[in-house]
Amino acid sequence: MNSIKMSTKPQWFLIETEQEYNAAIVRYEEIKRASKGSAEHKEKLLLVHLISEYEKSIVELPEVDPVELIKIRMEDFGYKSADLAKEYGDKGTISKVLSYKQALSLTMIRKFSEMLRIPAESLIKPYELKNSAAAIS
Repeated sequence: MNSIKMSTKPQWFLIETEQEYNAAIVRYEEIKRASKGSAEHKEKLLLVHLISEYEKSIVELPEVDPVELIKIRMEDFGYKSADLAKEYGDKGTISKVLSYKQALSLTMIRKFSEMLRIPAESLIKPYELKNSAAAIS
């Protein structure tokens, strides 16, 4: 009687399990470049929110400085400094940041927060640079 074709698009609810989380991550990766205003773009925005809420509820980030936190998350995701450089655009700067010779810029904080799924608040904490007595704030 009903001739309307059913959509096979997944329905999203609050993420409560690791399996649901992994499925959401996979789907996000599939649609992360969706055109603004499209149904997939709206789904992507919903997934970002659901993933973020799940991560907040289960992920306890270690109390370390921002650079160490970046290194930990790089390892978690299997990224190398070249992957960060590809996202940011400057291999030399990434090398300096990871060796505590240069402070994170606001642009880096924004990009790495999204790429490594680290809350921006965790990346703006003060930390010491090498050969510098002043903390970066």
